[in-house]
Amino acid sequence: MKIIELPIAFEFNGQTNTIFPSLIIANDELTLVDTGYPNFLPLIEHEITKKGYEMKYLKNIIITHYDDDHIGSLYDFKEKYPWITIIASEVESTYISGEMKSERLVQAEALLEHMPLEQLEFGTWFIKQLKDLKHVAINQKVHDGDMILQNECRVVATPGHTSGHISLYFPKLNSVITGDAAANEKQGLVIANPHFCLNMDNAKRSLRKIQNLQADTYYCYHGGKITI
Repeated sequence: MKIIELPIAFEFNGQTNTIFPSLIIANDELTLVDTGYPNFLPLIEHEITKKGYEMKYLKNIIITHYDDDHIGSLYDFKEKYPWITIIASEVESTYISGEMKSERLVQAEALLEHMPLEQLEFGTWFIKQLKDLKHVAINQKVHDGDMILQNECRVVATPGHTSGHISLYFPKLNSVITGDAAANEKQGLVIANPHFCLNMDNAKRSLRKIQNLQADTYYCYHGGKITI
């Protein structure tokens, strides 16, 4: 088994940004962790094939949490590769499937009521982005401590950014895929996008939790991997 990061560069608001979904390779089977913004499927496909892998071996997609930069292209992946198993925490699955309004949408709508005039355009656009996300059923709902991917990966509950956020720990590789529980800032682990955290106290505890794993490598969605 090995993990590689997929750097996906894109333009947003006049600036170049990069996200880093992870690809897990085990016994010729591929597992993608998070799917980028809407319409990112071709970008991710290109990065996977550029690294020498074939999309027909994509078996799973794991979603760390419900945010538009993590589930934006999930529906497109499921439509194109209907055989894939979609894995997420039980809490997040209710938002991804549309059973409940997402916490992020509730937060955004509440903030919009008190948003300064100069920020209203962005706030309105962001809410539309969240409402336009297409719902997808979750095939496998997981909980803290569950072992998945042939018992090579342990699910680590890391709430704070969202209440059902998960990270992934690989004991044999001594590596962690952090999602948004941590970001790489100047080769150090920090809380990702703190202004978006739904519970800052939980986010701080979750950051300590994955730091205490003392992994050799942390694969951060924002900022890329850190090798200790």
